[in-house]
Amino acid sequence: MTLEIKNLTVAYDHHVVVKDVSFQLANGCILGLIGPNGAGKTTLIRAMSGVIPARSGEIIADRKDLSKLSVMERARLIAVVPQARSLPGAFTGWETVLLGRTPYLNWLGQVSQKDQAIAREAMEMTDTLELVDRRLEELSGGEQQSLLLARALAQSAPILLLDEPTTHLDLHHQMELLNQVHRLAKQRNLTVVMVLHDLNQVNRFADEVVLLVGGKVFAHAQTEEVMNSHMLSMAYEVELKVVKTPESRFPVVIPPDPVEY
Repeated sequence: MTLEIKNLTVAYDHHVVVKDVSFQLANGCILGLIGPNGAGKTTLIRAMSGVIPARSGEIIADRKDLSKLSVMERARLIAVVPQARSLPGAFTGWETVLLGRTPYLNWLGQVSQKDQAIAREAMEMTDTLELVDRRLEELSGGEQQSLLLARALAQSAPILLLDEPTTHLDLHHQMELLNQVHRLAKQRNLTVVMVLHDLNQVNRFADEVVLLVGGKVFAHAQTEEVMNSHMLSMAYEVELKVVKTPESRFPVVIPPDPVEY
């Protein structure tokens, strides 16, 4: 499903955080959303998911203006994977993933066999079936993050938004989660937007990149066109080198050496 952001401006009170942002994504595209701290990345994700209203502009999915849809209608189009920060510890893995079916429940809130089958399939795809009866308070950050991904997949939404999904995860779990997202995006033809701070992960997993600076789009293009030394150094205001190595088919972003005192 195509996703189009048209001239989107978002403000908190009178402070504009995202200004006149526009871009369009095709089916199956993984977009890396990057930029320095305070660039507006999380605010943009929250506006796209409907958590906060936009001051102006449009978010179009499946040729529908999301601002004109109900919460449930929007949830059938866009699923969000937040950071695993404050999940209800008493919930089991199964209860957590089944929450993804909320947009499809009848007026009595009854869970059907179809809902259960879809939730189970989401757990199979994310290798979380062993967590069905485990309580969230017993789980590691990586396990909780995988359950949040399963919950989002259970929504059966064609658009997936991830806000810093690898924060607080060790390297093993970071790679595991990102590989899951990449595989599922390609298998299910999902349109994915991921906020990432690790620029080397962006090189590995993103098809396109939107680089935000000061709430505006500094660049939007194929990953290799944005992830170069000149562009990144200007955006982050630090000298960065992007080099190719024989050990990897992906370019590597190298920060400057430590300052000697």
